[in-house]
Amino acid sequence: MKTLFKNARLATMHPDADGLGIIENGAILIDGGSIAQVGHAEDVATNADKVIDCEGRWITPAPIDCHTHLVYGGNRAREFEMRLAGASYEEIARSGGGIVSSVRDTRDAGEDALLAAALPRLDALIREGVGTVEVKSGYGLSVEAELKMLCVARKLGEERRVRIVTSYLGAHALPPEYKGRHDDYVTDVVLPGLEAAHSEGLVDAVDGFCEGIAFSPAQIARVFDKARELGLPVKLHAEQLSNLGGARLAAEYGALSADHLEYAALNDAQAMARAGSVAVMLPGAFYFLRETQKPPVDAFRQAGTAMAVATDSNPGTSPLTSLLLSMNMAATLFGLTVEECLLGTTRNAAKALGLSDTGTLAPGKRADLAIWNIETPAELVYRIGFNPLHRRIWNGEIT
Repeated sequence: MKTLFKNARLATMHPDADGLGIIENGAILIDGGSIAQVGHAEDVATNADKVIDCEGRWITPAPIDCHTHLVYGGNRAREFEMRLAGASYEEIARSGGGIVSSVRDTRDAGEDALLAAALPRLDALIREGVGTVEVKSGYGLSVEAELKMLCVARKLGEERRVRIVTSYLGAHALPPEYKGRHDDYVTDVVLPGLEAAHSEGLVDAVDGFCEGIAFSPAQIARVFDKARELGLPVKLHAEQLSNLGGARLAAEYGALSADHLEYAALNDAQAMARAGSVAVMLPGAFYFLRETQKPPVDAFRQAGTAMAVATDSNPGTSPLTSLLLSMNMAATLFGLTVEECLLGTTRNAAKALGLSDTGTLAPGKRADLAIWNIETPAELVYRIGFNPLHRRIWNGEIT
């Protein structure tokens, strides 16, 4: 079935166009689940089975959230309350808080419970037009529990009309039973868990957390070597709290992205640009943790490093399920421009996931679109707590 969207204003995000690739008085012809034609109205065929008059509304590619931890058990609202009352990290940990509590709750929950908890979070993103969501494991920290998380992530894509991309994050944190034995944990859990996830078709990419409180570059390199052996792309939580060389390590492995990057430097940005790795900005965690060290946005611009923006939705440091708010935060807290925010949740977010069939409006791309009740694309970044979505089209279907 062919559907024509006419009388629209388009922000194509096309890499060969200036800025957002804006086309006034544009039209898009969809054939099944793909874009057949896009351009000025007079250049797009009108022999469609269905015609939708957009009445001057804007159309963009459906937004992409390229970094989330949507699947987990429990929540850490009590921990948040304790922090507001002045409790220290040590006091919270002694009371059973911190990532240990998320690990415990995730291990204890069955797949049905994890799915039921994750769906409302996913639905919040879908309501903002999001068409693709990356979901990580990383709160199981045992082979069985990590596989359980990935199974639930796959089920999210079966329960909702959304594209789910999974990342194996076994090297996220050290579980209590492996205290002080990072290398043993990598050997006993992370590597065999990755092999199992790959054999069961549960993993699209491999992630890790390279930080003093998590894993060293040498330990992450072991994980990345296994990923390379299995033919899986890699990405990395890097330079969030210090600079251990994680971004450069990611670049050496041709990583899809390095994420957070508050303590990255110009040489990190240059290495990432040479490797084609995307710098993923996660302002939700920066805000929630009251951080003061901002990612070096000017260095990324100078180096020509592509930048993306994501929610980092997770229970401990970014309980955020609004990609629109993430863009506003990236602009107000990190100084990204409107153009950088919008490209960062479309074209560059697709690149951060290794997806070439989405993120722009162009013939042959997936028909994942968002139609907005706005006067200018800047409104998508400017407004706070307001959702101007008119319609979402996913795989050619109006949702």
